[in-house]
Amino acid sequence: MDKSIRILGIAGSLRRKSYNRAALRAAQKLSPDDAELEIFELDGIPVFSEDDERTPPAKVVELKKRIREADAVLFVTPEYNYSIPGGLKNAIDWASRPYGDSAWTGKPAAIMGASVGRFGTARAQYHLRQVFVFLNILPVNQPEVMIGNAAEHFDGDGNLTNEETKKLIRQLRANLVNWTHGLQKANEAPKSEA
Repeated sequence: MDKSIRILGIAGSLRRKSYNRAALRAAQKLSPDDAELEIFELDGIPVFSEDDERTPPAKVVELKKRIREADAVLFVTPEYNYSIPGGLKNAIDWASRPYGDSAWTGKPAAIMGASVGRFGTARAQYHLRQVFVFLNILPVNQPEVMIGNAAEHFDGDGNLTNEETKKLIRQLRANLVNWTHGLQKANEAPKSEA
């Protein structure tokens, strides 16, 4: 039997009552039996500066440690001005520096997001995938979980109420676990000599 997968959940929104934080908490509750999801809060991470990359603040050191300890990462991002929020991009940049010491390299990942707009977070998710290319983050592709008109999917306490959305999140989480197991097995397989 495959070992339990440790997933690090990161919400791109810093707002305490954001739909993306609520979606991340829902994903935590909908976790498959062979996975656990721990949440890392991005608040308190200062703006990235190369001047400080060799002596990063404690919050950044903790972020990189948690990324490295996790088997996979689940990003839950809002969409700001057709892209990912600055706080999320800032955290991604910190964890990738200094050059040659990226915590992201080869990390399996999944993306989902919620927005009050009808298109969900499609553009932000595609921009995040572009960032993944350079960082060599290995995302699952489907299902795409883009929660549009988010107010219709959550109650006043931030609980996810939409059953179709719950089903998509469960499938995304299951696909992330399977993808992670597959990558782990591929990395453990003996390399044949050419």
